[in-house]
Amino acid sequence: MTQFPAVRTTDRSGPVRLGERAARTLVAELARINAPKAALLVGAVPGSAVLAAAIEAMLPGDTLTVVPADRVGAAALREHVTAQGRWVADRVRVVESLTEAEPAGVVIAADAFTGTADEARVAIEALTKYLADGAVLSVATAVARTAGAAAELDRQGALYGVGDDLVLRNSPPVRVYRLRFTPAQAASAERLAPAYRPSSVPLTRGMHIDSNGLAAAGIALGMAALTRLARPKSKLWLLPALAAAPVAAFFRDPERDVPEDPSAVVAAADGRVLSVQRLADERFGDGEFLRIAVFLSVLDVHVNRSPVAGKVVDYFVADGGFVNAMKPDAEHNVAAYTVLDTTHGTVVVAQRTGLIARRIVQRAPIGALLARGERLGLIRFGSRTDVYLPADAAEPLVGPGDKVIGGASVIARWR
Repeated sequence: MTQFPAVRTTDRSGPVRLGERAARTLVAELARINAPKAALLVGAVPGSAVLAAAIEAMLPGDTLTVVPADRVGAAALREHVTAQGRWVADRVRVVESLTEAEPAGVVIAADAFTGTADEARVAIEALTKYLADGAVLSVATAVARTAGAAAELDRQGALYGVGDDLVLRNSPPVRVYRLRFTPAQAASAERLAPAYRPSSVPLTRGMHIDSNGLAAAGIALGMAALTRLARPKSKLWLLPALAAAPVAAFFRDPERDVPEDPSAVVAAADGRVLSVQRLADERFGDGEFLRIAVFLSVLDVHVNRSPVAGKVVDYFVADGGFVNAMKPDAEHNVAAYTVLDTTHGTVVVAQRTGLIARRIVQRAPIGALLARGERLGLIRFGSRTDVYLPADAAEPLVGPGDKVIGGASVIARWR
């Protein structure tokens, strides 16, 4: 059976197993495309979490071509697929080797890459031949213990990456890379649903905590433990211990029902509208922009979302101060600008720091496609988020003082 040049999936520490969370992350690009598409899964094993996640992600009209791993036969894989029922069997095609596959919109390597950098490079080159224009290749590698493959994927990510996710809840932890070797059109983003992100840790069905919150709470609890060890008779350890829960709450990340109306522009953040104004900004092109500024208090959700569907074409940080975000001088605060190309023109999301907020997190690299309402980052402990829309193409639906909900409230409509 002729396979693509395989990268080892075991090392001296044992096999790299992709659990349910890692598998869901690996197939996230397949799951978010709300249109008929062809997908290719390479290196599949009957009963694996990755194969199960890929089948679960399929919609009516989708097709999935599956190439078995070297250690299993196509017959065993076909038997497993057939056992899933008629709906699956009609849409999943098992082939003997990669040479029988056709180009697909999403290509997924079912095994985590280990081994050397050269092995990873050869395997990636083999898989790129099966990518349709604008398609994404999803691959994973174990963290820390496979330096060769990880280094090569880091290099590929720097050149062609449109996102990566760290999955700590796996044995061992893995990093999933999404690579695109040919450009995608901005219009493609309109067919996407918000991507699954393992950085958002579920607490309940409707409430998550961003990984930054878990790290902050962990630091607080660590300080409490050290304080108690250093001063066992003191009650000072209670201060950081009691602070852990409210600190984590700052980073809550609730699920949101994003409006399906294609003309809707949604809020990029929770908070209160500070201003709605027309202005010119040469950094983003000619013509006027409609800017809707929203202030986030320390009690608001701090996760930022994309107001529209589009392609990230630029990202830059402007230096400045740290004045109160409610004051006019906040115009000159440190800010991170994410520039999106959309079918309606250029749209910009500005994440501004404030008096307390000093740290901006942006997770949407240049080249990434963002669905409307998709998480793109966060601002730690409040501040302000501005949305710039082409003034002649958008009609505002909110005014100063209005309360908005990120990803759910409609702040404007395309004309």
